[in-house]
Amino acid sequence: MKKSNKNPGARLLARSESAVRDGEERLRAILETAVEGIITIDERGIIESFNPASEKIFGYRAAEAIGKNVRVLMSSPHRGQHDSYLENYRLTGQAKIIGIGRETLARKKDGTTFPIDLSVSEVKLSDRRIFTGFVRDITERKRLEKEILEITEREQRRIGQDLHDGLCQQLAGVEMLAQVLSQKLAPRSKDASARATEIARAVRDAIGQTRLLARGLSPVTLDSEGLMSALAELAVNTEKLFHLRCALVCPGVVQFADHAAATHLFRIAQEAVSNAIKHGKAETISIQLSEAAGRLHLRVDDDGLGFPEKVPASPGMGLRIMQSRIGMLGGALAIERRPTGGTSVIFSAPTIR
Repeated sequence: MKKSNKNPGARLLARSESAVRDGEERLRAILETAVEGIITIDERGIIESFNPASEKIFGYRAAEAIGKNVRVLMSSPHRGQHDSYLENYRLTGQAKIIGIGRETLARKKDGTTFPIDLSVSEVKLSDRRIFTGFVRDITERKRLEKEILEITEREQRRIGQDLHDGLCQQLAGVEMLAQVLSQKLAPRSKDASARATEIARAVRDAIGQTRLLARGLSPVTLDSEGLMSALAELAVNTEKLFHLRCALVCPGVVQFADHAAATHLFRIAQEAVSNAIKHGKAETISIQLSEAAGRLHLRVDDDGLGFPEKVPASPGMGLRIMQSRIGMLGGALAIERRPTGGTSVIFSAPTIR
C-alpha cells in the first residue's frame, strides 16, 4: 500500500486555514443578515465596519461610513462629546456608555434625528481594542408610546373637566340648598340650623378637594401661559402639602400653543419634584423655566440626598415615563449630583410653539 507523502503539518495548517475561512464566512453571514445595526469603531471613534442593517437605518452606504468618526451618526449634544467619552474611558476605565444599554437620539445621512436603542460592548484584541455598537431604530415604538400617553392625557383632561364642570357644580347646588335650609330652620330650631350649616361647610370643603383633584388631572390650562401658572401652582401646593420651600423661577414669559407639549413638560417637573421629596428628602426645591437661543430649558434643583452614583439596572416607572415624554419632545435630559448636595434634573429641547 502506497503511503501519502503529504506532510502532516501541512494538512493541519490547511485545516486551520479552512476553519478560519469558515468562521469568517459565518461571521459575515451573521452581520449581513442581522436585523440590528452593528457598527465597530476603534479607540479613536473611527468606523471600521458597517453592516447592511446600519446602511438601512442611517442612510449611509458602508463605503461612505467606514473611515469616518462615529459622531457623524450622533445628534447634539452627544455629537460634540463622544470623543471625550472615549478618552475618559481610556484614561479612567469609568464607562458612561460602554456595557450600558440606553435610548438616545441618532442622526441620519440627511440630517434628520430619530430615536434608537443603543448598546455598546468592548472587544480586547492582542494589540488594541475595538468597540461594537448594536443599534435598533425605535421610531415606531416611540410613536406608539406617544399615542398611548396622549390618549391617557386626553382621558385625564376629560375626567378633570367632568369633575370641575359637572360634580363641582352639583356640589355647589347642594351647598346652596343646605344654606337655604339652615336659614329656614333658624327660627324654629337653632340646633337643626347649625347642623344644616355644618352640612353646607362640609360640601364646600368637598368642592375644594374636587377642584384640586380636577386640577391635578388637567394641570395646564389652554391659555398660552398655562405652563407657567401650572408650575407656579405646583410650587405653592408643594410648600403647603409637604411643609418645605419650593419656588418657581421664570425670568421671562414662556408661551405655549401646544397643550400636549406643555402638559408633558409639567409632568416632567412634577416627577422631578416628587422624586426630590420621596427619594431625596429635600427641604428646598427650585423649579426654573426659561427660553434662550431657540431652546427651552426646564431645571429642578433640590438640596436632598442626591441622585445615587450607581443608577439601578431597572429604573422606576416614573423615570421611564419621564424619559418617554422627553423623547416625544425631541429633548435631552441630564440628572446630576450637585457639588453642594442634592440633585439637578435638567431638561433642554428645541423651542415648542
